[in-house]
Amino acid sequence: MSKMDMKRDYYHLIINGERTESSNGETIEAINPATGELIAKVAKGTKEDAEKAVLAAREAFDHGKWRKASVNKRSRVLNKIAAIMRSRFNELVELEVLNSGKTLSTAQGQVMQAIEDFEFYAGAIVGHGGSVNNIAGQFHNYTEKEPVGVCAQIIPWNYPMMMAAWKIAPAIAVGCSVIVKPASLTPLTAIILGEICLEAGVPNGVVNVLPGSGSDVGNYLVEHPLVDKVAFTGSTPIGRDIMGKASQTLKRVTLELGGKSPNIVFDDADIDAAVDGSLYGIFYNTGQSCEARSRLYVHEDIYEEFIEKFAEKTKKLQLGDPFDKGSHVGAVIDQKQLDVIDGYVKSAMEDGAEILTGGKAAIVDGFEDGFWYEPTIITNVNHDMKAVKEEIFGPVVVVMTFKDEKEAIKLANDTEFGLGSAIWTKDGARATRVGNQIQAGIVMVNCPFSAFPGTPFGGYKQSGFGRELCIETLDLYTETKSFVSYYGSRPLNPFGIQ
Repeated sequence: MSKMDMKRDYYHLIINGERTESSNGETIEAINPATGELIAKVAKGTKEDAEKAVLAAREAFDHGKWRKASVNKRSRVLNKIAAIMRSRFNELVELEVLNSGKTLSTAQGQVMQAIEDFEFYAGAIVGHGGSVNNIAGQFHNYTEKEPVGVCAQIIPWNYPMMMAAWKIAPAIAVGCSVIVKPASLTPLTAIILGEICLEAGVPNGVVNVLPGSGSDVGNYLVEHPLVDKVAFTGSTPIGRDIMGKASQTLKRVTLELGGKSPNIVFDDADIDAAVDGSLYGIFYNTGQSCEARSRLYVHEDIYEEFIEKFAEKTKKLQLGDPFDKGSHVGAVIDQKQLDVIDGYVKSAMEDGAEILTGGKAAIVDGFEDGFWYEPTIITNVNHDMKAVKEEIFGPVVVVMTFKDEKEAIKLANDTEFGLGSAIWTKDGARATRVGNQIQAGIVMVNCPFSAFPGTPFGGYKQSGFGRELCIETLDLYTETKSFVSYYGSRPLNPFGIQ
């Protein structure tokens, strides 16, 4: 597929290596959340289009050369994808900012990680293979790793390019074919990534990109008998629904779902570092992160000092032009999500909580038609409140105190979720002790960062299962085939019949 300008008025579906129209001609409007303005129109996939994409992916997998290609060849193609992305880094960042409302620095970090994901799996796949086992009695066993097949990959709107890379890179690295369904709100960079894959030499049908509704296209892919695996990132309720539908054909499933991650600040923590890290942990990506540390627990002995500094810095966060390097917090994705966030804040107030900072939609000069919400701190809360129990998915943090390790651990685990968590302490033994008791897939110690290529990302409990971004992810896209052979000098006669 030849290169085209990234910024266009219209974006096509990608099926079997071709840019195609929707079967019924319907489109999706891609909106800039910061301004509320139309960016472009996107072909809206239908069930008929999904059927074509599945058949193309099936054909590419069953009869194509990609899964049979040498590991070295697939590795070279993944590195070429990364190289093309690097050469067009600024264009990718610009498009991500326009379609998601993220700040420039946020988009830069996420696009860079998407590039590094392909580079990581280009290397990881070289060392990924089977094993050899010795069996007593003159038997030999070895295993091989084979690609699982056709994979439906459903991408959320909060990390459009990065999540697409998290899923596409390991799947095609092992030889699978994929149908990527980006979120309807943010489909642009996923479409471009699909085009880059083709430009780099991925064969037709191996990477298909199909924007469309989850209830229509998404469900069709999940239920399709020719789809072997589903990888989904999104809300817990939708994850449960996908798991139920996928069970009808016993598809392999990877689910990275919601979170309500605890952030624990002990009395021996470096308070300034904890303030800065906690600020980033909740307000990064406008709080629209599944592992956002949205429940902040501060030791009662340092609470007053911590909360004063935390509130002061929160008030200094700049909302504004996402392309301005001085902007810290970007726009909320759309009006619907803005209303959801505001609804949670109002419910907390009705339950007796106090708003320390923020608490309402923001009006940003020059961006009055965009979707903005003030960074918000809520205090005087308890675990019975809806705003404390449920995922808000916005720039809102609830704050409580605790008196000792036992209470901190109890509070941290008092949730149906188990994705991320953070601990701030100078005591290494305490960090290990507490971290071992927190029911979460990720524990950040004196650090606000949760995801690097090579570090497993995934959750416990209602936050899903399976790990992405790591070598173990390759196993989620492969089957293990076991071979047993006999090398003895005498023929085997198990029944002993002469």
